[in-house]
Order: sequence, then structure tokens, then C-alpha cells
Amino acid sequence: MGELTGEQLRAVPKVLLHDHLDGGLRPATILELAAAAGHPLPAADPDSLGAWFTQAADSGSLERYLETFQHTVAVMQTAENLTRVARECVEDLAADGVVYAEVRYAPEQHLAGGLSLDEVVAAVQRGFDQGHAATGMVVRQLLTAMRHQANSRQIAELVVNHRDAGVVGFDIAGAEAGYPPTRHLDAFEYLQRENAHFTIHAGEGFGLPSIWEAIQWCGADRLGHGVRIVDDITVVDGVPHLGRLASYVRDKRIPLELCPHSNVQTGAVASIAEHPIGLLKDLRFRITVNTDNRLMSGTSMSAEMGALVDAFGWVLDDLEWVTVNAMKSAFLPFEERLALINDVIKPGYARLAG
Repeated sequence: MGELTGEQLRAVPKVLLHDHLDGGLRPATILELAAAAGHPLPAADPDSLGAWFTQAADSGSLERYLETFQHTVAVMQTAENLTRVARECVEDLAADGVVYAEVRYAPEQHLAGGLSLDEVVAAVQRGFDQGHAATGMVVRQLLTAMRHQANSRQIAELVVNHRDAGVVGFDIAGAEAGYPPTRHLDAFEYLQRENAHFTIHAGEGFGLPSIWEAIQWCGADRLGHGVRIVDDITVVDGVPHLGRLASYVRDKRIPLELCPHSNVQTGAVASIAEHPIGLLKDLRFRITVNTDNRLMSGTSMSAEMGALVDAFGWVLDDLEWVTVNAMKSAFLPFEERLALINDVIKPGYARLAG
């Protein structure tokens, strides 16, 4: 098969493990909800607002990147708005060929309008249920605790309380430097005792110590980003040598939730062409491809895949490999993962290869 077209890239089945609900709103929706809430915005029409988000996020600084979220979070403070944003998220992902997604957000950031944590989770689930009914796409929630706050145990308990109602796991996010994951050890130990799943943002803005703590102290099932694991790999005369941590991550098949465009924006890597995803794939790490924040990065799963096709010459088989990797790594029950791989993903790729 020759060069993949945009249409083919949209058509391939995709699995998304790292996508932030508050990072993927439609600009038109933000304008409408902000006007109703009396929240001032930096632009007055959808195109200009979309461009503002990507430019503000393009600064090369993780801290500046995170500032853009004050505008999206501001319009996600009522149950009605949360449900709408969640429904539109599913519609947009399904239109891009995503067949399974785990979408994350921090419930504690949506309490300003008087909602309780449980009401926030229920409102988002209503939106996901509506999106599923309209598209057939399977989507689940990951609940995030903010690493600079002290609410992680409470959010971990929220995950367990809603585990049979659409929530499949826990996450911590926010600026890494100065806020190591071990600050939240109580939450991770509780989740392990409850047989619950969790991923940890690590190895994005901060290096190997962050990854080491996330895995060896906290017991993370997956690494949110994890791109800095490349710091433990040296290439001498074209031959890669893995350090002990990189070897452990590869040996244990610990999934890396890699987000190429986002990593360029936050300055974690210089360009897609220089992104370690090419090397990590060649070394057969359990890599997955993700969007992180579709609005801030002006991206989609099709765009992420297209950039990797352009940069590394990936073909349909490569895209299928990372998609199956992601489905294997999902927090969905085993039988449901297997059904999506065998009944949806593999047949979908086979049709395109035909």
C-alpha cells in the first residue's frame, strides 16, 4: 500500500488512552458557554479562539501550556455543560475513527458552581452515554487528581465508588517539578488494595526520577507520556544500550502514553522528526499514540498518526501495531479488550489493507 491519504488515516480504527476532557472542547462551544456564564475570552469567533489556544500552548513551556485550561475549565462548572462537553467529545473522537477512548479530567476542578464530586462524575457519564448511543463508540472515564493539591485519596475513593458506572481508572496530573508522585502514595496504595487501575503523568516535564518513582514507588500500570525514558537509552555507533530502568519498562511491557504534538509544544522534544517514539518503536517498547489535548495542540488521532507516517515512514501495519498495543493496555476488562481487537480493530485494518 502506498502513501496513506487523509481519508484512510481517518478511517483506520484508533484507540486513545491519553486525552483530557478539558483540553478538547470545540471553540464554538466555549464561546457559547462562556457568553452564558459571563466569562471573558481572548477571542470572539471560533477560528480566532482556536488559533489563540494553539498559539498560547505553543510557547514551549509546560506551565504556560497549562494556563490555557482556565478558559475551558471555567465553562465546565454545571452538570448541563459537563454533559454537553462530554457528549461532543465522544462525537468528535468517533468522527475521527476512534473506537475506544479513556478520557481523563480532574473532578475537583469542576466544583465552583456547587456540584459535588459525585455529581461531576455522573454529569460526565451522562454525556459519554449520550455519545455512545449516537455513535456506538466505547468510552470510559479516568479521574485525575492534581499533584499540587492534597485531594488524591478522595479522588481515588471516587474512582472505586464509580468503577461499575463508567470509571476505569485514576491518574495524577499537573506540573511535575517539585510535586513527585510519592506525595500521593496513600492514594496509590489504597487503589492497589482495591484492585484498581491507575496511570501517572511522569517523564514529560521531568526526567527519569519521575518515571522511576511512578513505577517503583507508586506501582503505576501505565506512564502518562513517559517520553523521557529515552534518557536511559544511549546509542553508540548505531547500537542502542538500555539502562536498568529502560530495560525494566520494556521487559515489563509498561505502556507509554506518548503524545507527540503535545511534547513538541511543551518543549519536551524539539520536533516530531526528533521524537523518541521512532526509537522506542524500533526497540519494541509498549508504545501508544495519543492526542493529550486536542484543542491546545490543534490535533486529532488522525493528525498524530499522519505526522508519524510522514516523519518515520510508518505504514498501515505500524499503525495497527500501536493501536493493538493501546487496546491491550486499556483499563477495560480483558474480554472486552479482546472483542474490540478481534471484532473491530483487526477487521478494520484488514479492510483498508485489502
